[in-house]
Amino acid sequence: MSAVLGRIRALLPRERMTRADVIAGLPGAIGSVPDGMASGVLAGVSPLHGLYASMAGRVFGGLSTSTRLMVVTTTSASALAAGSALTDIPDEDRSAALVMLTLIAGGVMIVAAVLRLGRYTRFVSHSVMTAFLLGVAANIAFGQIPALLGVDAEGGFALAKAVNVLTHPGEIDWRSAVVGVSALILMWALGQTRLRLYASLVALLVPTVLVVALGWDSVSRVSDIATIPTGFPIPGLPDLTVLSPALLSGALTVAVIVLVQGAGVAESAPNPDGSRSSANQDFTAQGVGNVAASLLRGMPVGGSVGQTALNRTAGARTRWAAIWSGLWLVVLLAAFAGLVGQVPMPTLAAVLIVAAAGSLDPAKLSAIWSSGYTSRVVFGTTLMATLLLPVTAAVGIGVALSLILQLNQEAIDLKVVRLRVDGNQLVEASAPKQLSDNEIVILDVYGSLFYAGARTLAAHLPDPAGARSPVVILRLRGRTTVSATFFTIVADYARRLDAVGGQLHLSGIDPRIRDYWTDELLAAHGVSIEFHPATATIGESTLAAYAEARVRTHDGDNPPREKPC
Repeated sequence: MSAVLGRIRALLPRERMTRADVIAGLPGAIGSVPDGMASGVLAGVSPLHGLYASMAGRVFGGLSTSTRLMVVTTTSASALAAGSALTDIPDEDRSAALVMLTLIAGGVMIVAAVLRLGRYTRFVSHSVMTAFLLGVAANIAFGQIPALLGVDAEGGFALAKAVNVLTHPGEIDWRSAVVGVSALILMWALGQTRLRLYASLVALLVPTVLVVALGWDSVSRVSDIATIPTGFPIPGLPDLTVLSPALLSGALTVAVIVLVQGAGVAESAPNPDGSRSSANQDFTAQGVGNVAASLLRGMPVGGSVGQTALNRTAGARTRWAAIWSGLWLVVLLAAFAGLVGQVPMPTLAAVLIVAAAGSLDPAKLSAIWSSGYTSRVVFGTTLMATLLLPVTAAVGIGVALSLILQLNQEAIDLKVVRLRVDGNQLVEASAPKQLSDNEIVILDVYGSLFYAGARTLAAHLPDPAGARSPVVILRLRGRTTVSATFFTIVADYARRLDAVGGQLHLSGIDPRIRDYWTDELLAAHGVSIEFHPATATIGESTLAAYAEARVRTHDGDNPPREKPC
């Protein structure tokens, strides 16, 4: 028994739990009731999946997050992505498929952490992620208009459904509209007061009492789309028979969205003690949260910007606040399980619309629009893809755009400069386009030398054609790895120099590069290159290469062209 207790204690956060953490968890738990239910609706399944996921994500995900105030719970983006992946799945299998999708997504996140892929989240550009989240917010708002007004709308995507509702006003159920609009008004009004932390809950309770008291049976309720069980969910394994390629791709999309959003949460919620967050540890925590959510019949969870901000506002100090938030939610579900089934669906639609509107950040949009033509094109393309295409396709387009932007930026940002020798110093000057007879040229490169950057370098190297016995010294200090493309370009340039009696020197070389570029490799490519390993003194290997080049050119018929300034 003591061994079991010891293992449990080892899983708990090492920070000391404070009274502030216990209290801070309560507003989050209260807010997670409408948010969790609304996420289930957004995914096209029972709201209970969202409630169970909120509980599991907060408790199990909160055990090991490196971003200590991060709250792992349902998010609108992951719910929408999950719902998109379930579009073609029959209604009777949708719940089981969602649980399986959540398990796979959690497994993908844990594998990503093991492979230490956290550093790659920075390759998703700010323009792409902002446009995607804006598109998700718009889809949520448009997609909930039919439920808000009690209309069974037609349309292939959210915007089309919203247009269908607005062009057929006669189909609006006025009772549903009253409930939904009153919930919107309540959330907006309370959001301007000290009760803003409880605005969603009040907007849920007041319309529910109104519908029950007036007997408005035409207003759809949670119990109309799902049976509300009593007690707590019993852990169980997902149904493997629902596994499909579409489910796998959907789970991968959810994992990407959750991990990138989690990285954004880490940036927006730094640790109180100043310690740095670990992306890979947060990957693991979110993965564990998803696995636990799936075992409790929940839906995908991830780091939530809104709930994390609420956690900080409520006075959280450590990871215990998120855990207590989940435990408080367990208490709320036990006490008010019977009330959940009476919640009108228009109020959940209102919660989602307000959440979508609250996620808009005009400052970010303005910054992107002011960043130039490229950022605008990428932003607009990703936004339109998110509005008009399935979420899986939109994420794929966004990731592809991010990679293209990265490669394009590497090529654009590359700069080649000349270093002239001034005594024991190197002075920067413009690089020549053409080499002259017996000239010594020292070149330094700013920017990436991978792929597109390496090809851009080839266009900036001085042309040796027509010159006699020039020497080029290419400074590579700080480069620990190089691509095959870069080797091909350097080898080709060395052969061009050799053809006119010149020579290529590489200074500041890291030993790891020299281990790859062996004499046997160079001989096989018919290349002659002089290497000068990096030393602790900056510029020493370059000056040594310059001295060797001067000796070589002195041995020729003409004096060297490069002279100290």
